[in-house]
Amino acid sequence: MADFVAAFAAHLARDRRRSPHTVRAYVATAERLVVYLGGSTTPDTNQLRDYLAGRRTEGLCNASAARELSAIRCFVEFAGGEDAMPRMRGPKVKRGVPRPVSPAEAMALAEDVAGQGREGWISARDWAILLLLYGAGLRIGEALGLTGAVLPLGDVMAVTGKRDKTRMVPLLAQVRTAIDDYVAACPHPFEQNAPLFRGVRGGALDPSTVRRSVRVARARLGLADRTTPHALRHSFATHLLARGADLRSLQELLGHASLTSTQIYTSVDAAHLLDVYRNAHPRA
Repeated sequence: MADFVAAFAAHLARDRRRSPHTVRAYVATAERLVVYLGGSTTPDTNQLRDYLAGRRTEGLCNASAARELSAIRCFVEFAGGEDAMPRMRGPKVKRGVPRPVSPAEAMALAEDVAGQGREGWISARDWAILLLLYGAGLRIGEALGLTGAVLPLGDVMAVTGKRDKTRMVPLLAQVRTAIDDYVAACPHPFEQNAPLFRGVRGGALDPSTVRRSVRVARARLGLADRTTPHALRHSFATHLLARGADLRSLQELLGHASLTSTQIYTSVDAAHLLDVYRNAHPRA
């Protein structure tokens, strides 16, 4: 069974192009399910309901239970084909609205993080990363996955996102300048397959380092807990939408597989208008 689960992991990574995080989560679910079923990989509806009910008693919220069911469906269909999975409806999940930060907050955050660098090239690195997240809408994993192959920079950059899908992202002049300044200051060589953004010792920069720096900076600046590296991506999207970008173009820029994922940003804009109305209208 261990070999079978390993084959499932390989299938997720190779054939489904799932991220390492998703592979780990799905494999963990598969292992729990197999143990619960006593070694079987073909549950019936009642067994699945009992399993999920047990998981809910362990504290799973609706969103986590929905992800658990998605992992189970993927595993059962891998084991027995599309017809092996009993028909089940997952719990309703209320989709949250992204909370972007203002342009002033985004720039203040980037300046504060860069100002804490122990060396000049580290300050330049952190400034370039945060400008890339805010100015180009990259996920933190996408930014740190860039290699020396993107150099020299042009007006657009090829970015590999989820499921190994590549998209072309325009680069603002300020973003290009920030990256060029970092490259000029960095003491490590930039080979084609080497990471673009380096840690202190020259290896790939860990995303937890960026998240920790942002967490410390937002506390220093008195910014809300929602001010995270990913919030800069949300800000990129909402600010473009507010200035007239159409949803299809925004979908391409963000690398969303489905337009539904992009449409959530219309809710952000509506939420902002409602906040303005409530704060300004004398009868609100």
